Amino acid sequence: MTPASARPVTPAATSPAGSAAPSAAAPPAAVPGRGRRLRLIVVLGALSAFGPLSIDMYLPALPALAGDLGVRDADVQLTLTACLLGLALGQLVAGPLSDRRGRRGPLLVGLAGYVAASVLCAVAPNAEILTAARLLQGLAGAAGIVISRAIVRDLYDGVEAARFFSLLMMVNGLAPILAPVVGGQLLRFADWRAVFAVLAAVGAVLLAAAVLALPESLPAERRSGGGLARTVRSFGGLLADRRFTGYALSAGSAFAAMFAYISGSSFVLQQVYGLDAQQFGLVFAGNALGLVLLGQVNARLLRTRAPQVMLRAGLAVSAAGGAGLLVAVVGGLGLWAVCGSLFLVVSAVGLVMPNSTALALSGRENAGTASALLGLLQFALGGLAAPLVGLGGSGSALPMAVVIAGFAGAAVLVHALWLPRPDTVAAAPASL
Repeated sequence: MTPASARPVTPAATSPAGSAAPSAAAPPAAVPGRGRRLRLIVVLGALSAFGPLSIDMYLPALPALAGDLGVRDADVQLTLTACLLGLALGQLVAGPLSDRRGRRGPLLVGLAGYVAASVLCAVAPNAEILTAARLLQGLAGAAGIVISRAIVRDLYDGVEAARFFSLLMMVNGLAPILAPVVGGQLLRFADWRAVFAVLAAVGAVLLAAAVLALPESLPAERRSGGGLARTVRSFGGLLADRRFTGYALSAGSAFAAMFAYISGSSFVLQQVYGLDAQQFGLVFAGNALGLVLLGQVNARLLRTRAPQVMLRAGLAVSAAGGAGLLVAVVGGLGLWAVCGSLFLVVSAVGLVMPNSTALALSGRENAGTASALLGLLQFALGGLAAPLVGLGGSGSALPMAVVIAGFAGAAVLVHALWLPRPDTVAAAPASL
């Protein structure tokens, strides 16, 4: 892969709307060789998968978990929201901290905390303690998500970063493919607590991998000084940057559409359309496979097309899937029409996330802070989607369809309003 420093990104011109690109940041660190790059893809891809790992593996167990703990479906979905809230807030701590202290230390602490929180989830005696433990699990797991993005920005920028994020999907995309299948199979031999025992083991393996294969990517001379006040000012500057918020909010809305699917699909597909836990796991895995495939298509097409073009295409596919889902549910078109529409919604994330992330972080000096705010906006919108799906109950697919279609449509609208003119950040072709 050609170093980003050899293919500079042209900043966007300042506009009256305030959509200027950030000032040029320090050049990326020395780009690793092919062997180390492969290790980075595997380890960073796995670290960035803490979201789907923490959420998707126990989706097949949600109906059984509700019965075991004697709570409503909405109470069980609250454990999803708690984890998502933790994943969002934890990034606000780990991201800026990694800008000041380096990437490695905060990452290792977060991974150790994730293992401990997963054990607590496995032994939780009631829904209240499980919800609190899920919050802690999300707070700790957030370090892997936010710091892995920051490490990519340390090494690459512009189109190179977009392509690297797409390559990470070959690894982190396996999480939503395998996690529900593994969860469904575990339920054949054990109860929902075994899922969290497996998550604790996964966290321990990733901790060992980070210790052995992930060196520091942010040298001391590139670390930021200051404390909380500077972090708050940095967040304020990012929120005032129309270009950053345009990419973050449009991607966050598309992410919320997918999380509405994550939150509601286990109930809809099992209780409304009659699938069992194993069948649901296979459907979920097929949708995740579409995400991975489109991520790799994105990496290929970025050789000749700009990330902005691929992002707009992804948002359009997501909106088409959301509209199709609403029509399928209202029109009673059946399981296949519903699954086909959901496939479009989920697969589109393979185009949306790599490009929106690379464009939002392009040229940012404090990549950890920017990555944290980017993740916060995405997970906050996703956390909003989960209870909206649950409010409609589990006996109908309509609430999930309405929320998915609404957020997918909002993603297109936000992108058009915040970024009304083509962004002028250049994206030169790259090769592996």
